[in-house]
Amino acid sequence: MEWLTTIKEAIRYMEDELLTIKGPEEVATHVHISPMYLQRGFQVVTGYTIGEYIRNRRLYLAAMELVHTEEKVINIALKYGYETPESFSKAFFRFHHATPTDIRKQNSIVKTFLPLRVNISIQGGSSSMAYTVNKMTAFKVIGFSRDFSFDSSNVDIPKFWDEILKKYEANLIAGNPPANEIEQALIDNRIGEFGVCIDDIGINGKFKYMIAGRYMGGHIPAGMEVFELPEAEWAKFKCVGPIPAAIQEVNHQIWNDWLPGNNEYELSGSFSLEWYSSAGSIQDSDYQSGVWIPVARKNK
Repeated sequence: MEWLTTIKEAIRYMEDELLTIKGPEEVATHVHISPMYLQRGFQVVTGYTIGEYIRNRRLYLAAMELVHTEEKVINIALKYGYETPESFSKAFFRFHHATPTDIRKQNSIVKTFLPLRVNISIQGGSSSMAYTVNKMTAFKVIGFSRDFSFDSSNVDIPKFWDEILKKYEANLIAGNPPANEIEQALIDNRIGEFGVCIDDIGINGKFKYMIAGRYMGGHIPAGMEVFELPEAEWAKFKCVGPIPAAIQEVNHQIWNDWLPGNNEYELSGSFSLEWYSSAGSIQDSDYQSGVWIPVARKNK
């Protein structure tokens, strides 16, 4: 399915199934795309995660019912997916900055959240981006992994990097020789070359993220794991500039400019990579990094 058609169909499906939909995985199954790709692209294009969109739409419609009906708050809470009046009231106040009672009495204004309409103006498309497409044989990566929620990954993943660097690289950065097998693995496999997103969980809007390097063989220290990336054609997008701004900007261009109307390639697989150069500081204006996404050629 063409990318913009996929996003529009995802929105239509969410609107049709708003009261019963269980999560992003259900939407992704409907539009036949990896939940990871759908959630990442949806957030870039709309500014909302899928979870936020569903939650905001439900809370808006719940407020309209409070204003226009005499239905009990507990029944409205249950209808829109909340198990107790307390959990409903907390979510309701966070969104509307008012209690259900205030909205019902019309002492406060309902915060409007209407169905999204997606319209992207394609300017330049793929020709305006620096990228190559290369076929690569299967290869393994080794590193540290953790499961993340899409709703908070933009904040939590940088914290994960900071945690790993402070815990395992301080001794090496100080210029000392490796003090243990983990520090040796960091050097042997250049762990930190890749940030790997892996959509192999499939529940609760989560995905696996690895701080990784190419696995060169040998012992796998406790606390680390190996993941094999299958043979694939990779679209490799060049990023230049400080991290994370440079990669965020390229991701924005991929989902808003490169994919819409792309007549040659479509998304493939359920994983993607961030590549980080070992040369220079990540805050340098000319720092080199990249975004790698597996793609497939469209049948013409």
